Order: sequence, then structure tokens, then C-alpha cells
Amino acid sequence: MTKNVFVVGMNELNAARLKRLRGVEDVTFHPLLTSAEVSDTQIFDIPDMLRRAEETLDAFDGSIDAIVGYIDFPVSTMLPLLCKKYGVRNASLESLLKCEHKYWSRKVMAEVIPDHVPNFTAFDPFDDEALSKIGEAGLRFPFFVKPIKSSGSRLGFRIDSPEDFAYATEAFRAEINEISEPFNYVLNQANLPDDVKAVEGHYCMAERVIGGRQCTVEGYVHDGEVVPYGVVDSIRYPQVLSFFYYLYPSTLPPRIQEQMAEITKKVMKHIGYDNAGFNIEYYWDEVQNQIWLLEINTRIAQSHCDLFEMVDGVSHQQVTVDLGLGRKPDMPQGEGPETVAAEFFYRVFFNDATVARAPSRAEVEVAAEQVEGTRITSYVSKGSKLSELPEQDAYSYAVASVWMGAQKQSKLLWNYEQVMKRLNYEFTDIVE
Repeated sequence: MTKNVFVVGMNELNAARLKRLRGVEDVTFHPLLTSAEVSDTQIFDIPDMLRRAEETLDAFDGSIDAIVGYIDFPVSTMLPLLCKKYGVRNASLESLLKCEHKYWSRKVMAEVIPDHVPNFTAFDPFDDEALSKIGEAGLRFPFFVKPIKSSGSRLGFRIDSPEDFAYATEAFRAEINEISEPFNYVLNQANLPDDVKAVEGHYCMAERVIGGRQCTVEGYVHDGEVVPYGVVDSIRYPQVLSFFYYLYPSTLPPRIQEQMAEITKKVMKHIGYDNAGFNIEYYWDEVQNQIWLLEINTRIAQSHCDLFEMVDGVSHQQVTVDLGLGRKPDMPQGEGPETVAAEFFYRVFFNDATVARAPSRAEVEVAAEQVEGTRITSYVSKGSKLSELPEQDAYSYAVASVWMGAQKQSKLLWNYEQVMKRLNYEFTDIVE
């Protein structure tokens, strides 16, 4: 019989990826809310999103066999609510929040892997005494601040001085309610410990600065078994916090990857997360030979889908769909056409600017044709303001992404340079 899988925020690109998965000959994928409604927006009215999703599901004349997604907030936090209501598999809301509520997550991590967790504290950005309270918690400059719930690298700042903290606080106060209010709605649906309940959605985290070589461990939990299946390196631009590219497979030493896998199994089992995919961001400080756990994300990384398909032969959305249907994921390794693959981010380092020129669709297609298998997504158009782009970090704007594979890393970097020579962006009204 045909299995019906509803995909929250499915777009054309991901619809095509899903059809290339293994074992989906008897699966029909249905969109549930549009990508524009849940991803390409800064307005997250979760009660209304849930209502509209439920109307679609209630009107469906057939079996509802799985409800899945691959997008961060708000989709990740909506899935447990929808899955529970319609009796399909997913992680519990409380186990998901133990990952996504950054304060609760750090507390849970510290219970089982204290040596891999930096000193941290929560603070209220609307409290004029917040900086002194952070100091009382034992944190000194430099430290890092971020919302207790965010998506991507949005509103994350390194703090080296009181002036930096004042700048970050101003940004928090101006923008944090866009996520804090809908996140509070989700928190109110969960059974929270009193100390976590007190740290509401508008709170932020301060943490000791950690660093080193950054990577992401992709994994899943199936019937209590934690399975890490791939490690992706996160390479930054020199001297800044913005990502330059994601590289798969990782170039970290095998022993370090094995240690990260063991840490991953320990923390995810302790959290009680089950029957869903996840990824965990880590740092390896080579000098101190220290592994730090940065954060846990309750979804596969959409940016890594093409990397796994190029190297392993199938997008790791395989994990999402198989788990949703109650299957142990059929995730291959090394069966793709390439040995290495990357997503490159073409960025500009302005505070703001207007796009005076962006490459046409035809120009993007010509650029992609320079290297077989390359895919390019341009995020801007002529006349658009960079500050209007969603999901950007605090230091730059990603105006395009380039996915490509090769037989070795050096060739990958050379190929990227050839492709980018064909893409011409121009900007006016630049705010340095």
C-alpha cells in the first residue's frame, strides 16, 4: 500500500531530492505548509501555522504515515506537536527542548559530559545589570552571547568589552521577540523543570569562548540506538566568525571523530531523544587536545543534503523519511560519484547594502556548467537590501551558495574559484 509522508515546508528542490531516496517507490510525499510560510519569513505565528497544517491533515482522505521536516525553527518545534496529535513517530517535545532550549541543553550536557561543556549562564537582555550578573557567574571577557533559541548563527556575538555587550544587547532588544514569543508558545506546551521554566524565550546565553577546528556530527536515534553516520567540517573565512564552506567527509583525525561519536551517543541517550535525526556541532582544540560540544540541532542539516548525495549516493533526508516511517535508516556510505563535496558561501562583509546587480538565471546556469554536478542558489535580486535577508549571522551576508563535488579537496577549491568568476554581484548604498 502507498505510504503518505507529509513534509513541512517542502519546496521543489527538496521534492526532487526526496524522490531519489532509497525505498520510496511506495511513498507519496505531500507538502504541508509552504517553504515561504515557514522558512522564507521572519513572522512565526506558530498557533496559526499549526492550525493550517491540521486543517490540511484533517481534510486528507487517506492514511497519514509520517510527518517530517528538515528545517530549523519553527518547523523543528512544531513537528513533535503534530506527530503526537496524529500518532506518527517523532522525538518527544521535552527531549527536543532539551536540545533546542540552549540553557536547558547546557544543563543536561553538564550532567553527563562536563569536560566537554564550557562555563555558561543565562541572562535577561532587558536587565540593565545583566553584564555584572554574568561576571558574578564567573565569566570574564571574552565570552560569547546568543539567544536561548535562535536559528542559524542569528544574533550570535563575541563579546570582548562592555561596548561589545552594549551593541549585542541593543540587537537583542530590537529583534529577539521575533523568536522569543513563538518559542514561548512551544515552551508552554511542555512539562519543564522550574529552573528552566524561569528562563523564558527572550533570555540569552553567555558562554566561555571555545574554539578550534569546527565540525558537525550528523546522526539519528532509532528505537533507542544512537547512530552517528557522518562528520562535516565547518571552515570559516580567515579572522571572522562567518562560514566559508562545509566539507564532507571531515578531515579531522579518525581518533577525534571516534571520540565525538562516543560523546554523541552518551549525551543523546541521556537526553532521551528517540526516533528522529539530529546533528551536533563540535570544536576540537588541537593545542589543548580538547573537544567542546557547541550545540545540538534536532534535524538533519539541509545544507549537507547534496554533500551526502555526492559522496554517499543519497541525501541524508533518507534518515528523516525512514525514521518517520518507523524504519531503520538505509543510509549508504561512499556510493556517490565524488570523493569530497562542499557547500561554499559567497559572502559580503557589509553592515548593509543595496544589490545593484545580481546574476540572471541564465548566468547562474552558465556558471554551474563550469563544473559538472554543481548547483548554485542566489539569494538576492536587483534592488533588494541585504538587511532583509533571513537567517544571517551578525558579521556578513551570504548572497549565494555553491554545492559541488570533486575527487580531492584542492580540486574542489580550484573549481569553486572558476565558478565564481562567472558570477557578478554589485552593491550600492554600502554601510561599512
